[in-house]
Amino acid sequence: MQWYPVLALLSSMAVGMAHAQDYPSKPIRVVIPFAAGNTGEMSFRLISPILESRLGQRFILENRPGASGNTGAMEAANAAPNGYTLLLSSISVFVSNQFLYKAMSTEPLAIFAPITILSEAPHVITVSSNLPVSNLRQFQAYAKSIPGKLNFSSSGVGTAPHLSGQMFADLAGIDMVHVPYKGAAAAVLALITKEVHITFYSLSAVEGQLRSGHLKALAVAAPKRLPVLPDVPTMAESGFTEPLPGAWWGMAAPKATDPRIPDRLATEIRAALADPGVVSQFAALGMLAGRSNAGRVHLEDTGRDRPTEAGAGETQDPAGMS
Repeated sequence: MQWYPVLALLSSMAVGMAHAQDYPSKPIRVVIPFAAGNTGEMSFRLISPILESRLGQRFILENRPGASGNTGAMEAANAAPNGYTLLLSSISVFVSNQFLYKAMSTEPLAIFAPITILSEAPHVITVSSNLPVSNLRQFQAYAKSIPGKLNFSSSGVGTAPHLSGQMFADLAGIDMVHVPYKGAAAAVLALITKEVHITFYSLSAVEGQLRSGHLKALAVAAPKRLPVLPDVPTMAESGFTEPLPGAWWGMAAPKATDPRIPDRLATEIRAALADPGVVSQFAALGMLAGRSNAGRVHLEDTGRDRPTEAGAGETQDPAGMS
């Protein structure tokens, strides 16, 4: 009788090893906890043909927006830890939300197994075309002349555009009102329709409107100018040397997932990101493909970091943010 527990354990181990070795044997669901059209979704769609060819299975992307990413994130975290439900999300879920929402105080690393960083993109600081400014210093002076009258949009409390906007206001010594929207498309549309005056998004979210003349870029929050926006100065060139957080997107699996599955996925994703065609497509959109081999370490490290002071005190129940 004393052998039964041992035999049961060995049997369980054998099943787990077989599962990991056969993975994947069916389509993989990827939960994106934001509205359609975000940078992370765009990044994944660029590499999905390569991933599907290498792994022999389809990836099904599902947008589950709400509560600044909390709704979809918890759906992914509570899924069966078998590698067939993954999370693709941004800094808000992996870093910020645990400090901003009372109902989401769990450390991300306690409920997720990191896979890798998918993409990074510096923010383009963009204003409505009729605003009487053409650079950051002019915007700073204009904002100081009408304190509290200007506002900026984001995809929600704790998202990267929110953090960047609040950090810039602090750096510039100006008072701006944060207006959260349900997704990047709505936040950018608010700028076009002049509901807000400025926003902080990656190029992919605003490029079309910049080229059409509906919006204008004041600066990029990057160490050097973007090749696709050669005439737009960096923040440092504009007199602001403190960097702003860019938008990065990472992937994770439910915490109890067999570690060989995240390892396999990380290897395959990095291989896809290294494809010259993918690198070129990412660059054309103002994005960096992954973070080389440091991607997973970066995701693990930032999961432990506290966010900036931006948005401190905006703690609330995510049910009210859906």
